[in-house]
Amino acid sequence: MPLHIPPAPAAAERSVRTALNSSTARAPGPLRIDRGDLHLVLPLPVHRLAPVHGTTDVPGARLTGWRFLLARDGRPVGAAETMLTADGWAFSHFCEGPYIPSTERALHLAGSLPAAYQPRLLSVPELYMLTLWLHTDPGAEPTEGSPQPQDLLMPLAPAPPGIAAERAVRTDVLLPLLAGRLAPAAPPQAAVGLVS
Repeated sequence: MPLHIPPAPAAAERSVRTALNSSTARAPGPLRIDRGDLHLVLPLPVHRLAPVHGTTDVPGARLTGWRFLLARDGRPVGAAETMLTADGWAFSHFCEGPYIPSTERALHLAGSLPAAYQPRLLSVPELYMLTLWLHTDPGAEPTEGSPQPQDLLMPLAPAPPGIAAERAVRTDVLLPLLAGRLAPAAPPQAAVGLVS
């Protein structure tokens, strides 16, 4: 079924267009040359997962920005991210790397699933992990909400060791695994001495 990609705030899109036309906005390799021929595609809200404390509680998530894929000749070559400031939406940075093609592949895979979803990005910075979050309510406000048990998460490549990239997994299956990796290490047990 088709994905219901929410429209980005106009001010966020304007901030990226301004940065693309600016000679002072630093961009990575493929974006430095001919930035004028880049097109903004697939805007996705970026949420950050709150710390995972247990295996049964659904952690919260908060909106941190919008990410726009930047396409040249129909292919994504980078991304631009915005952030919410006290004055509204502002350009944050350009980026490139493996998450760009992985996002495109994950969105393509998600579009072939039998149900309709609203795609979002969910960041788990403690694990250097970014996932495509497929929210089961396609009409939901894209800037609000937390991953629900029935939502799907599709880790983008490169995923942390032991977690399959670009495979849709229910939130209630993946989050307990993440909780185990994010749990603080237990303090070492004190050696017990023998008394004679």
